[in-house]
Amino acid sequence: MSASLPPDSSGYQRLTRRRWLWWGGAALVAGAGAAGLSRNYWMPLLAGEQEEDLLHVCVVAPPYPYDAASGLPMEAPRAIPKDARCPVCGMYPERSPAWAAQVIYRDGGVHYFDSPIDLMQFLNNVPGFSPGYTRADILSAWVTYGRTGQWLPHDKAWYVHGSDALGPMRMGDLPAFPTREAAQEFAGRRGGKVLSFEGVTPSILKSLSSDRSHAMHEHM
Repeated sequence: MSASLPPDSSGYQRLTRRRWLWWGGAALVAGAGAAGLSRNYWMPLLAGEQEEDLLHVCVVAPPYPYDAASGLPMEAPRAIPKDARCPVCGMYPERSPAWAAQVIYRDGGVHYFDSPIDLMQFLNNVPGFSPGYTRADILSAWVTYGRTGQWLPHDKAWYVHGSDALGPMRMGDLPAFPTREAAQEFAGRRGGKVLSFEGVTPSILKSLSSDRSHAMHEHM
């Protein structure tokens, strides 16, 4: 594998090669119970289902409850616990703070995500990733503006699609920015197209998600 170039001032690594190491089959079985992997998700994988089913591997964990003593409004973004797992990919969002995202439910609970891509996948299938909840139960959703650590409302942020920036999975993702101008400046240096949240079409999301699925399949 080729080594990644260091991040630039925006905090996003450069894309040098698609690469991402996924859990091996043995690790998936051994860690399924401890990680809370749903039997309905991992059993088809072991049975040799089509690679598209890899997209449905998720960690089933309840949302973190709201702590009224924090003094934060219920809808406000929160610090990411070290042990929080992304319900879409199973990774630890706290380890990649420049890409993290979160959703806050109307009951105060919160789920954390590894990147904007995972958040958008989640929003398209909330009951599938968080049983008992629907999209209507979401009070607010947030993405991170690179190294600044600034939380941005997901539907007000601007995204860059097709840049050379590496997401947490060492693949292309959708880095988020607070203004169109900031996103355009980044795209001018790193490539890609500036999109609003509404501009992230189902075909774009499917393409990025499929790339991840193929990468997982190659490394299984």
